[in-house]
Amino acid sequence: MKEIAEKALLFDFYGPLLTEKQGKIWDLYYQQDYSLSEIAAEEGISRQAVYDLLKRTEKILEGYEHKLGLIFRFIQERDKFHRIESLLEEVKKEDFSSGSAWKRQLDINMRIKEIIADTLE
Repeated sequence: MKEIAEKALLFDFYGPLLTEKQGKIWDLYYQQDYSLSEIAAEEGISRQAVYDLLKRTEKILEGYEHKLGLIFRFIQERDKFHRIESLLEEVKKEDFSSGSAWKRQLDINMRIKEIIADTLE
């Protein structure tokens, strides 16, 4: 499962840099769950050609990540946001001297969580 998620991230970040054919074959195999044989029949090429294209495309996508590191940075930032959310959860009503201060903090927490959700979308 982890491998599929990694491939999905590679495609999400770098898929637009692929040729139309590379993108289509990748989409059919990894996102539409077509078999190599089904793709070969649809594209009018051999099963081996589909396999080779997928492997070359994977190396291209990995090369982009190696050079640009966008996924690595995305994961780091996502982890930071999750740590912020955890810290927000640690804020307790008892930490405030008045009910109005607590309500204001809850409002601020909600807005921060909305910003995090929007950023991670």
